[in-house]
Amino acid sequence: MFQATVDPVGGSLALSALTACAPLATFFVMLAGFKLKAHVSALGALVASLLVGILAFRMPIDLALLSALQGAAYGAFPIVFIIVAAVWFYEITVVSKRFNDLRSFFDIVGGGDIRIQAVLVAFCFGALLEALAGFGAPIAITATMVLALGVKPVRAALVVLIANTAPVAYGAVATPITTAGSMVAGGDASVAAETAEHVAAIVGVQAPLFALVVPLLVCVVLDGRKGVRDCWPAALVIGASFALTQWWCSNHFAYELTDVIASLVSLGAAVVFMRVWKAKGADEARERMGAPAGSSDAAGKLSLSRGWMALLPYVVVTAVFAIGKLGIPDVLAATDIKIPWPGLAGNVTNALGADPGTTYTFNWLSNPGTMLVVAGLIVGLIYSVFDGGGAYKVTMGTVVRELFRTAWKMRLSCLTIVLVLSLAYVMNFSGQTIAIGQLLAGTGVFFALLSPVLGWVGTAVTGSDTSANALFASLQHTAAQANPSLAATSPDLFLASNTMGGVMGKMISPQSLAIAAVATGEHESSLFKKVLPWSLGLLACMCLLVFLQSGLLSFMIPG
Repeated sequence: MFQATVDPVGGSLALSALTACAPLATFFVMLAGFKLKAHVSALGALVASLLVGILAFRMPIDLALLSALQGAAYGAFPIVFIIVAAVWFYEITVVSKRFNDLRSFFDIVGGGDIRIQAVLVAFCFGALLEALAGFGAPIAITATMVLALGVKPVRAALVVLIANTAPVAYGAVATPITTAGSMVAGGDASVAAETAEHVAAIVGVQAPLFALVVPLLVCVVLDGRKGVRDCWPAALVIGASFALTQWWCSNHFAYELTDVIASLVSLGAAVVFMRVWKAKGADEARERMGAPAGSSDAAGKLSLSRGWMALLPYVVVTAVFAIGKLGIPDVLAATDIKIPWPGLAGNVTNALGADPGTTYTFNWLSNPGTMLVVAGLIVGLIYSVFDGGGAYKVTMGTVVRELFRTAWKMRLSCLTIVLVLSLAYVMNFSGQTIAIGQLLAGTGVFFALLSPVLGWVGTAVTGSDTSANALFASLQHTAAQANPSLAATSPDLFLASNTMGGVMGKMISPQSLAIAAVATGEHESSLFKKVLPWSLGLLACMCLLVFLQSGLLSFMIPG
């Protein structure tokens, strides 16, 4: 039997917490300092966590290794499974050639104004891609589309990096939030689900405040004050419809589908609004931005049936999740298989003497990945039967093979996630996370100001809000619970804070900058200098918001 303690190093909490930071420091130094690959850095950090857990926190070797193994199992399923399924779902639209029709749809809706077209592509469509794929796919794809509109490379890169902030928290069918819930649930799937839903609801109050203004920020980047003056009505309609839907869906529907539904609703609102309103100065804006004259033949290329078939996948995935999350959730959850981890269950307790989560839940039917696979197969079947007037039929064999190609293409990213979850489990079970959390709890009410910074740093370095939550969710929760100044505040606020801090850090992560640089031909260092003030400004707003929500604005936190 091993019981974690918070001060095993010289009986000092400060020394113990400082020692516990070694694995995280190893990860960040290897990744940012030595420019090593993410999976190599994660492996080095995992080794460091094992050494600290065994030598400093006195965890038996076999229990430390078993902790890493359970973390790897959870990282592989459901986390990696969800991510691969989400990217594969998007790839179906690519191999079926529906993606080009979707581009034509944006040309039509934008009414020939390059600024509004860029908002629709970078913000609305980017959110849709982030909801289903994430991991840089929205930046790479929307950057090339914005460039194709005629936007200069530097502005195109800034536009997609800033626009990508709004949907990150619910990216890859809300995997960051699902991960945050699971890291503090002690292995109980029902507690994990309940926590994730509460975190999603809190984020659903915070994120819309930023989503409301992001389209306006995109207009500023594209065309300065004139862009805002000419396009603010459309930007406000798009941002407000997205924000309201994001709030409603995260609090009253299936939170995994928040960005999918919000992006579709904002697109629909744009379609309706642009029928009765046209932006001023569209031609002059093109001249100022150095863009070529617009094309008006998009409408002739896209028939109603092809437009419908391009939007079909997102209708199908919404229906499947609605059934799975609202129609038969109890039926699906009844198939979950709970596995007390061999050699670990019953032999490890946290500092309070409770099980830290040594039961692994194999939720093979109730997890979002399975629902995405079902939705993908339905879409593939429809595409294999109907061409929608575009001769775009694909075979089911192509659809299934694409799943394996996607998994192979993402193998290193998946390995990184698995290793990061292993690291997180070792740190949690050995007591390293609790020691850091107890030290941070000593900052009192100011912890609320610092909380988003942890998520910002984690995502800025790893490039993944999911990884940042795996690293810091348990730490945030522990620190909040141990902080007497925050006794009346739900610790779930700080899980949401970590998630939203990561949202602001996504735009300056090496991964995001590299993808944007490749897509636009710009240099990473130049983009970093231009986007850093935006990231820091949004982070400061987030820190202030969490500080106020922990006290004066506590009524904003859903019950």
